[in-house]
Amino acid sequence: MVRKTKEEADLTRSLIIEAARRVFLECGVGGTTFERIAAAAGVTRGAVYWHFRNKTELFFAMREQAILPFVDRVIFKEDDADPLHGIETALQEIFHILRDQPEVRETFEIVSFKCEYVNEFSDMMQCSGGQLDFLGKLTEAYRRAEARGVLRPGVAPADLAHDTFLFVGGLVKHWLAGRPDERFRSDAAALIRTHVALRRA
Repeated sequence: MVRKTKEEADLTRSLIIEAARRVFLECGVGGTTFERIAAAAGVTRGAVYWHFRNKTELFFAMREQAILPFVDRVIFKEDDADPLHGIETALQEIFHILRDQPEVRETFEIVSFKCEYVNEFSDMMQCSGGQLDFLGKLTEAYRRAEARGVLRPGVAPADLAHDTFLFVGGLVKHWLAGRPDERFRSDAAALIRTHVALRRA
C-alpha cells in the first residue's frame, strides 16, 4: 500500500510539472498561478502545494527535468582520436534533443523567453552548474585537440571553449525563436560544422 501511494505521489508530481510547463509556456512564469497549474493538471491547489512550496521550486524542478537528457546524451569522449569531431558531435546532439523532445524544447523556450529574471529568479542570470560543467568539458576537449595537433595554432583552448559556449548559447536562442525556414533553424547543423572547421589546423 505504501509503495502504491508513493507511485501515485510520483505520478501526481510528474503531472504537475507537465502542467506547469504548459501554463508557463502559455502565460509566462510571471503570469502563472498555482490555481492555473492545478486546473491544468486536474488536481487541487493543495496537491500542488504538497509537492512544491512555491512557484520557484516548481520552476526549478521543471528545468532540472529538462536538463537530464543533455547529461545523458551530450558527451565528449576522452578517447576520441579527433576531439574536434567529438565537439561537433556533442553540439549537434544538443539540437537533436531539442528537435526530438518537445518537453525539453518547451522548457528551453520558457527559460529563454517566458521568464523575468528578477527577485527569486535573479540568480539564473549567472551560469548554472550544468553550464559551467559543459564549458569545462569543452575546454578539456579543445586541450585534447591541441595535444593531438588538430587545433589551429596560436589560439588558447580556453578561449576557443568560451567562444563555442557563446556560439551555441546564441544559436539555441535563435533556433528556438526562428521559423522553420529561417537559417538559424534550417541550417543549424551546417553552422556548427563551419564553426568547428574554423578551429582546425
